[in-house]
Amino acid sequence: MKILVVEDSLLYRKTIVKYLREHLPEAEFITAGDGEEGYALFQQESPDFVVLDLLMPKMNGIQLLTQVKKDKPETRAAVISADIQKLTRDEVERLGVVKFYNKPFSREQAAELASLIQG
Repeated sequence: MKILVVEDSLLYRKTIVKYLREHLPEAEFITAGDGEEGYALFQQESPDFVVLDLLMPKMNGIQLLTQVKKDKPETRAAVISADIQKLTRDEVERLGVVKFYNKPFSREQAAELASLIQG
């Protein structure tokens, strides 16, 4: 299984991968530091699951998610974000995310997300 993690904070990116790897040791993790890089990797790597932040430079998470769903509607994704506005949350849910997590992302949330990723 290939999981793309798109998060502009290097520390957060490493933390997300570390927590998920505890539950998904067989998974291959691909990471990107902004939405543009994330989209390029999505096209190149064709991941099974995408975990993304919303507030990122170059291409924000909603733009990235919209493009990903346009290219490959069956793509499963989850959002981890500090943006807790109801309007934002409604928009990403409309785009079909599996789950929306508020930062800070915890080990407990990682366990839940890992089970969602596994299907």
